[in-house]
Amino acid sequence: MNTLKLAINISFFLIVFSVTAQNMKEGFTYLETRKYAQAESFFITILKDYPDNKTARLCYGRAVGLNGNSEKANNLFTSLLNDYPNDFEVKLNYGESLLWNSDFITAKFYYNGLVTEDPKSFPALLGFANTLSNLKEYENAIIYVNKALEVLPGNPNAMTSKKYIYLGYAYQNQQSQNYDNAELLLTKNLEVFGDDKDTLLNLANLYLIWNKFDSAKVTYNRLAEQPEHKIVALNGLALVEHLNEKEKKALEISTQAYETLNETTDTTITQQTTERYAQALIWNKKYKAATNLINTLAEKKPNENWVLALRATLNIYKSNFKKSLSDYNKILANDSTSFDGNLGKANVLKALGRYDDAYSSAENTLKFYDNQKDAVNFINKMDISFTPTIEASGAHTFDNGNNKAFAFNNNVAFPLSTKFSLLGNYNYRTTNNTVTDNTANAHNLSLGLAYQLIPSITFKGTAGISSAKAETTDYTQLLIDVSFNIKSFKLQTLDIGYKRQIESFNADLLDRELVQNNFYANYNLSTNFNLGWFTQVMHTSQNDGNTRNLLYTSLYYNLLPNPSLKAGLNYQYITFKNQVPTIYFSPEKFNVYEVFMNIIKNEDSAKPKEWFYNLTAAYGYQFIEDDEKQSTYRFQGAFGYKFSKRSLLNVYGTHSNIASATAAGFTFTEVGLRFKWTFLNKAVFRK
Repeated sequence: MNTLKLAINISFFLIVFSVTAQNMKEGFTYLETRKYAQAESFFITILKDYPDNKTARLCYGRAVGLNGNSEKANNLFTSLLNDYPNDFEVKLNYGESLLWNSDFITAKFYYNGLVTEDPKSFPALLGFANTLSNLKEYENAIIYVNKALEVLPGNPNAMTSKKYIYLGYAYQNQQSQNYDNAELLLTKNLEVFGDDKDTLLNLANLYLIWNKFDSAKVTYNRLAEQPEHKIVALNGLALVEHLNEKEKKALEISTQAYETLNETTDTTITQQTTERYAQALIWNKKYKAATNLINTLAEKKPNENWVLALRATLNIYKSNFKKSLSDYNKILANDSTSFDGNLGKANVLKALGRYDDAYSSAENTLKFYDNQKDAVNFINKMDISFTPTIEASGAHTFDNGNNKAFAFNNNVAFPLSTKFSLLGNYNYRTTNNTVTDNTANAHNLSLGLAYQLIPSITFKGTAGISSAKAETTDYTQLLIDVSFNIKSFKLQTLDIGYKRQIESFNADLLDRELVQNNFYANYNLSTNFNLGWFTQVMHTSQNDGNTRNLLYTSLYYNLLPNPSLKAGLNYQYITFKNQVPTIYFSPEKFNVYEVFMNIIKNEDSAKPKEWFYNLTAAYGYQFIEDDEKQSTYRFQGAFGYKFSKRSLLNVYGTHSNIASATAAGFTFTEVGLRFKWTFLNKAVFRK
């Protein structure tokens, strides 16, 4: 609901005239029955014979204005006012013509004079109240509509105006996020008007924006008690279930509403219900049924914005972003002010990596829908993603080979634009063996950048030094990490890169100054039917002349969307050119097979003051060379709390017995603490 429009025609025109030869009763009937075109024709005929008849001129002016020609009506009443400057009836009609003409500023001052001249004039008081309402001066509007009701208690026109003034005032508070005040105003409206449909719908919408989904559900159920509004209520209840992430329930309710439609159903309600049903199919990933329904609608209404929006939404869920963008552009060609078109386009542009364009589209939404919550949240999330961030962690690791280590890691990302970021990393690791008493530590410092070459390809590169101090040697080595992230194909990502690092798992390996040059590719494939596949291949050459080849692949199925629950199979294969088991684990062939289950409540989707978590359990077998199989297990977890949009803290841990860089037949444990902080209020490039 926008601001309160002139909800009613102020029918205060009291015709007072002397009985003359002409009979104008027919014309009065036209006005009273809202047949304004006939009234206009009737009175213009009267005026041909009686051009100076004040009553005929007033009636003609009203007929013209109520028939949609507000500017002409205002000119007619201006002329009348010039002829009868002290006639209060003429003044009232002139004031109403200002409202028809949406000249609310002038009307405010004019009606202020009228209520001063006659404080008990019902039409003047009601006209002033409606004027103030249109100017969003709701507190004063309430004062004057109540004064009008003191003059004529229970007048239906005044009561209707009062209802819409309260709705407008509540909406104003809602837009300013004064949700308590908005709720109070709507509750007052219900006290006066009972279970009024408009008020209940506005109250339910307020609860949705307020994230009070249970209250919204109660309100929609209250509306559903009115049989004539049950379908509308069911549409709202389906949305509540969706927002509660109960998609099956949302589809069940929406199907009930959709199957209730018939030829006698109001066309607007039919459209809204069909739209909600299509959305519910999409939410439940019933893409075939949704596609069939939307295609049927598109055949009948190929250029209707709501149909185009449904198809665009379906394509977003299916990751057909370019097709979705095309439909949003069509929507905006039809209506540049479309909320769905502008904000929908912003979401698609973001998904396509066109971040500057996404900002522009979201800001364009706010030009037409001031302070709209979804658009504001979209921009805020974009801002957070491009605001300088520091991530710090500390971890303690130990294994059954008597190795212990403490590590501290700090990463800084400082975006200078949506395409370009500066990167920094500092890492300190100290490790020792409690049996041999060997101790070593390393300081790693790297600086670099990330740059989006094109929307689908991002380059990241860092370079730095590692300074190590071990039992028999001190040294400095070069660190390099460069990669390309590629998203050229739907539902697929590819990372290719090179990383030069120092093997620092334990003190003995740090003492050997073992430099690794890793060349790798990571490929991830998602599908629209919950199946996913991840594969990593890596070739490593070392400065001791050895090489390693690694293959890791994971096939998984998403069982639940939120929290995400997936299960799958993992396979890993490693081979070394040279076997040096007394120095580090380096089999000619090593295979691991495991089944796993993973549940995640993602930290990115967690709201402020909410918990998030990530738990993984895996069990399988490893085969080292031609030895007998060995059972393996792996447990990983993280549990954290999001303090605000800008900060979070979590603990994490890993426990596994899968062979690693040290040896076979060992157990490894790591526990740590991680803190992430967006340390500036907004992106440095945002004004």
